[in-house]
Amino acid sequence: MSDLVEFRQQFWRSLAVARKDIRIYYAKGPVIIYGVLMPVFLFLAFTIGRSLPAESMIPGLLGMILFFTATAVSPIVVPWEAQARTLERLMAAPVKLETIIFGDVLASFIFGAGISAVPIIIGLTLGITIASPGILVLAIVLAAFCFAALGNVFSTPPTNTPATVNMIAAGVRLPIVFMSGVFIPLDELPAWGQNIAYASPLTYFIDIARNLMDGQGHLPLVIDFLAIVGFTVVFLIIAMKLHHRTMPRRI
Repeated sequence: MSDLVEFRQQFWRSLAVARKDIRIYYAKGPVIIYGVLMPVFLFLAFTIGRSLPAESMIPGLLGMILFFTATAVSPIVVPWEAQARTLERLMAAPVKLETIIFGDVLASFIFGAGISAVPIIIGLTLGITIASPGILVLAIVLAAFCFAALGNVFSTPPTNTPATVNMIAAGVRLPIVFMSGVFIPLDELPAWGQNIAYASPLTYFIDIARNLMDGQGHLPLVIDFLAIVGFTVVFLIIAMKLHHRTMPRRI
């Protein structure tokens, strides 16, 4: 019973950390630029002038916005806290490191899942039909949490400079976007391209979105969901272990 009480206390504390992150960091310039503007302009650069149906474009736009927004907050929270000298106060509170990290992930998850409604509304306005809205919502929830966990991995290097972390994150995010079937469906990629794409968690969410909006899925939905869950577990484990090593070096 004491373990359950401890779990509940830490969970509520992680929600408090998430609320703090939302209140402080959502309006920051890097979050707006890297989380919203960059994926929109990058997508427009590749689609303007091409006669593509909305069913082919919206899954890629949805995937990019969800991926960029869910990885926009969590990479910068820890270095920003360390730079502002507030991380020491947070670490001195009766809060476990895992609770802090989970709170940061929750904040990014909420941001990514919330903004993802925008491309869906655009798609519905353009006449797109979603085969199973419930499955798409589930995919968005799982993928947003997965990408948020990945974003937290970006924050593990022991630097207190948010710009450095953003450069590291950008150096990983852009290759992931180009290798994940955002602009070219997996069926049109050569075998070596498909093998590379399978190493990206974004690939599986894009595949789900294409399946539900365009009927052009490459993998069974069960495989896509299992892959997203697997990536989430791996990212969380990596983030927790690395933060345990690097967090003391920030204080």
